[in-house]
Amino acid sequence: MLTTSTSRAIARTSMMIASIAVAATVTIAAARVGIAAAAPVKAPTTSHGPKEPSNKWLEGLTAKHKQFFDAPTANGGVPLVHVMNYFDTYNKAFNVKDADINAVLTFYGATTFYGLNDAAWAKYQIGEFLETNDATGKPATANPWRAAPVVLGMTLPQASLESLHKRGATLILCNNALTIFSAMLAQKRGLDPKAVYEDMRANILPEVDLVPGMVVAIEQAQRAGLSYHRQ
Repeated sequence: MLTTSTSRAIARTSMMIASIAVAATVTIAAARVGIAAAAPVKAPTTSHGPKEPSNKWLEGLTAKHKQFFDAPTANGGVPLVHVMNYFDTYNKAFNVKDADINAVLTFYGATTFYGLNDAAWAKYQIGEFLETNDATGKPATANPWRAAPVVLGMTLPQASLESLHKRGATLILCNNALTIFSAMLAQKRGLDPKAVYEDMRANILPEVDLVPGMVVAIEQAQRAGLSYHRQ
């Protein structure tokens, strides 16, 4: 379990990072419901090296309909459902194809580690660190959002990071947040912060782009014409 001081540190850090947002969209009340991981789904093997921060995520934002889903907190997995609903509503109600839709989902603050693969979650006991449990009630040892997230008691593979990315969603992880939170975890585990950070960069999900800082990414998204949806 997290110590009280560590929990408060994570909360303070998340609030500090989140405070840069210039607008907020009220999410549904169910957003406060906790998320549990579904039964682990075997992760594909990846062999990419450490990712470097870049702005390449901006290159594909050319669709007519595009929205920035700002998610510094997990909110019970509801941000995943919002992105899924964004695609589905345009598909069904407006006859718009996925190819004409851009959705950007963020990882920073309390969602920073949701941009990492299952190997990192197991190695660093991230579920225990974040107090995030799997379907058995034990700390998650795999990324609960990767393949089969459980949201509001429902297993929704169609809202997983893998499924959303296949539909064209852009997933971005803040390098500033990864630096801060990897150091916090390293301190708790008695590990070298630099080594943990470098290892985590090598274990970012293949679908996720590493960006220099979310404080700038939000501004860049606005300049690129994306509407803003606070999670």
